[in-house]
Amino acid sequence: MLNQLQRDILRLKKEKNAIILAHNYQRREIQEIADFKGDSLELCVEASRIEGKDIVVFCGVDFMAETAYILNPDKKILIPDRGAECPMAHMLSAEDVRMARKRYPDAAVVLYVNTLAEAKAEADILCTSANAVRVVESLDEDLVLFGPDRNLAWYVQQHTDKTVIPIPEEGHCYVHKMFTAGDVMAAREKYPEAELLIHPECDPEVQELADHILSTGGMLRRVLESDGESFIIGTEVDMSTRISLESDKRTIPLLEEAICENMKLHTLEKVKNSLINEEFVVTVPDEIARRARRAVERMIEVSK
Repeated sequence: MLNQLQRDILRLKKEKNAIILAHNYQRREIQEIADFKGDSLELCVEASRIEGKDIVVFCGVDFMAETAYILNPDKKILIPDRGAECPMAHMLSAEDVRMARKRYPDAAVVLYVNTLAEAKAEADILCTSANAVRVVESLDEDLVLFGPDRNLAWYVQQHTDKTVIPIPEEGHCYVHKMFTAGDVMAAREKYPEAELLIHPECDPEVQELADHILSTGGMLRRVLESDGESFIIGTEVDMSTRISLESDKRTIPLLEEAICENMKLHTLEKVKNSLINEEFVVTVPDEIARRARRAVERMIEVSK
């Protein structure tokens, strides 16, 4: 049952003709009032389809809200806490991409959607953890510059004959870097019957121990489709919350401490304030948005 604050938000959402999008790592109480929940790819696709709404409240991190604006420049895009930044996205600048292009002029540039708009504008195409291999395989070039997550680049390299060069060399997600092979072995011993689902932002030695390497959206689908009843979830802890809203199967976080503090900056109080005061507004300069939109739309087309 929804609490009073959640009901207030739903009333305001209707009054403001708004829609609320929430990433799978959001708190349960925010997931419960979202119109759409998903991983980065699913949220990109949903953002590209928004019609008939004036306001989009994006409960995620900065690059996600920027992407929503890039695809919906005619709408007001709000982020409840403007401090909700993705540290990995800030590891790769537009200048870094331009320098890599000069070093490897024959390479295609594939950037993870977890990048800021200025970097996206320098990409040939974007990808997410759900479609990274498909995106790389869709290219004519045999040499691919891939950033900013080194571990996702490693994962892609295992599934393609192309040469994948990570930019920057040590780009990473601090949450997924928490997981170790020791954590996996301890969980396997404690829950021998459970399937182990690992995110491709984890280190290679952790990925190699997985039953399945999946995006968060892929994890949800695997749980729903599998005959198994127990699953060890190797990603941010609230992915288990997301799954619990769709399934009664047992999910065990691989590491309870795997918390994205940046995602957790959003609260119901801040979502309500965002709707009341229509803040904080996210925009992208026109020329950057135009160039980045090409890369986003190309990714969406490849993903169909």
